Amino acid sequence: MGFHYYFWYEFYITYMLQEISAIAQEHFADAQASHRWDHTQRVYRLSQHIGELEGADMEILKPAALLHDIARGMEDEAKGSFCHAREGARMAEQILTELNIEREKIGAIVHCIDAHRYRDDRQPETLEAQVLFDADKLDSIGAIGVARAFLFAGETGARLHNKEVVPENTSPYSIEDTAYREFLVKLRWVKDQVMTPTAKQMAEDRHQFMVDFFERLNQEYDGLM
Repeated sequence: MGFHYYFWYEFYITYMLQEISAIAQEHFADAQASHRWDHTQRVYRLSQHIGELEGADMEILKPAALLHDIARGMEDEAKGSFCHAREGARMAEQILTELNIEREKIGAIVHCIDAHRYRDDRQPETLEAQVLFDADKLDSIGAIGVARAFLFAGETGARLHNKEVVPENTSPYSIEDTAYREFLVKLRWVKDQVMTPTAKQMAEDRHQFMVDFFERLNQEYDGLM
């Protein structure tokens, strides 16, 4: 009896994740390249890796990772003036309710999504929320982070590089919103924001890659290498 219950329960969990994944993917049809479905897939894999090492509840974490950016396209369209985490949490609650997920689990999943940006008073209060936050932040740094920063700069029409940039004198979504500006304004601080021990270790390595990369870019820009 126990074996059959375990078998069917595992089948149910797998089926629900497939359903959630299919629904989530539909929301990325018009998303910008830097935040398309492949970003969600990377965050999902990072969440699984970190979550297993940290002992997180994967039945909460996996659905949250799949759904965390379903409102990102709205924020991109609004040029950053719209919070995709808050709206995504609202949308996810409706999706999960229609799938007849347990109310307690819905609340835990929605919290992960709502807090994955860590804005205002919406702090990641559970281990699962912290892991999702960390996974999302890790995907913004390292080699992937540099690649995404250049991709986003291209989407906004920014120039290739601005070595002498003063971030305070520039604006996001402008010609000066380069990958280097993104590094100075946001990416170099990410390693100090992640929460779990596993993510902290990964962030140190990814951070150093970015530092080395932009130092080399500045040298090549000046014709020194």
